[in-house]
Amino acid sequence: MAQDSERQTFRLPLLQGILPIDRAGVGRDILAGFTLAALSIPGTMGYTKIIGTPVITGLYTILIPMCLFAIFGSSRHLSVNADSATAAVVAAGLAGMAVRGSNEWLALCSLIALMAAAFMFLARVMRLGFLADFLSRTVLTGFLTGVGVQVSLLEVSGLLGLHGTGNHPLAEIVHDLRSIAETNPHAVTVSLVVLVIIVGGRRISQKIPGGLIAVLAAIAASWALDLGAHLETLGTVPSGLPTLGLPQVDWSLSLIWKLLPLAMACFVVILSQSAATSRAYAARFNDRFDENVDMVGLGMANLGAGLSGTFIVNGSPTNTEMVASGGGRSQVSQLTTCVIVLLVLLFLTGPLAYLPTAVLSAIVFLVAVRMIDVKGMARIFVEARAEFWVALVTAATVVVVGVEQGIVLAMALSLLDHVRRGYRGNNSVIAADKRKKGWQMVPVTTPQQIAPGILVYRFSHSLYYANAAQFADEVLFLARAEAQPPLACLCVEAAAIGDVDFSAAAMLRDTCQALQQQGIRMVFANLSREVREQFDRYGITESLGKHAIFGSIHAVVTEHEEKLAAPETGAAVENGGATRS
Repeated sequence: MAQDSERQTFRLPLLQGILPIDRAGVGRDILAGFTLAALSIPGTMGYTKIIGTPVITGLYTILIPMCLFAIFGSSRHLSVNADSATAAVVAAGLAGMAVRGSNEWLALCSLIALMAAAFMFLARVMRLGFLADFLSRTVLTGFLTGVGVQVSLLEVSGLLGLHGTGNHPLAEIVHDLRSIAETNPHAVTVSLVVLVIIVGGRRISQKIPGGLIAVLAAIAASWALDLGAHLETLGTVPSGLPTLGLPQVDWSLSLIWKLLPLAMACFVVILSQSAATSRAYAARFNDRFDENVDMVGLGMANLGAGLSGTFIVNGSPTNTEMVASGGGRSQVSQLTTCVIVLLVLLFLTGPLAYLPTAVLSAIVFLVAVRMIDVKGMARIFVEARAEFWVALVTAATVVVVGVEQGIVLAMALSLLDHVRRGYRGNNSVIAADKRKKGWQMVPVTTPQQIAPGILVYRFSHSLYYANAAQFADEVLFLARAEAQPPLACLCVEAAAIGDVDFSAAAMLRDTCQALQQQGIRMVFANLSREVREQFDRYGITESLGKHAIFGSIHAVVTEHEEKLAAPETGAAVENGGATRS
């Protein structure tokens, strides 16, 4: 029977982004997968220009890595694919180590993916998924808005038929303005038609796959009208499946050591950006995800990338938004995209050669614009002005500095915001409520006794170096407050104290001694087992004396009242406890 119960509770961390399957939404997921394929196939081939690998490797980043994350990850929305941030980081980090575009360069790119996968698996063992908890909804809104602004600015050159100069959006806009006279009217026309098809289709019905229609129509028009003579197209795309195996590099510890900082940088970008994107879309659709399981999925995805001869992959905010805007609500969409890419690699790489690159720019531009959450930012501005500036700084950092820096700043700002809000607890005094014959909460500044001679102080946070002074100041203030009868016992209600650090422990010992010098006994109620063990280890229990830790406030009050009723007995018990301590 126990074995049956164990079998029922044990569940492999597989297919969490797929199960349970929403039968009513399967068709919508599949359609979103077709849309993602139509948009991401040319998009990933565009990323190969950033990282400097053959065009076909862009399709390889979809085939195996995306499928592996769909199986091993937990997020129902995150789309794992090639990403501009990691592509730019790798391209910059490998500069000078090999000839850009060579077989050695590609092998090093694949090795970076394997090393990033190793970091992911190690992070899973160390349970570092909690790092995603330091991304508040405020900074997530700012982060995605910043990504939307950044990507949309970078795509303006493609809309105008101009050649981009890099990955910095502000520099790109300056370049576009200087080169405005060189605008290609054919590219502008194609871009506008694509935008009209997609936006118009959404206005008519959310079910119309405007992106897919635009891509197919553009390929057909380019073939029929020979648009390749007037604007840039993708060109010849080779067919065939990737060859599985380890990268052909000179394996040595010196090479691994040389690539270690670059792999670590990629790991940080992947973990933080993927977690930020997963958390943002989980919040949008009221879903749950497990950061630690996602790290396994991301590790498997990069393992697949490294072994299939392509480059590092990441959780892509842009592709995730493509799926969400297309109606996809599970990894069924991503699996559908993988199947389509498989068919394209085998049979359909030829037509892709006719696709104008302006089509890709228009599609990505529109997706990026949708990521700019103006309503969300406005709501934060109205409801939480201080948090709005945090979101705005995060968005500005993504645009001006970079995505990876914006992510790090987002995590830092979330943590600082948490510390600012939480390190000084909203403490109070628990006092007698004579009207309702119970207890009530009153401010520390106007304390009341819960029973004659006893005062209960409720501290609402863990004790550590930042708030230890607040605890000591408020306790000593309560001890000095005039009261009738005089205060004999000060009880700390400690249910909210989940941890005590070294600095706070020293403060507790000093505070206990200061109260004892005033003839006031200090006791604690509702201590957790873990904190009580810390009290023993830090010597706080010894400083308090025995019989100073109680299971409830009621027990403290009862003992105190019994002492008042039998003062001689109570004094004997207290003296005996002091002697035993």
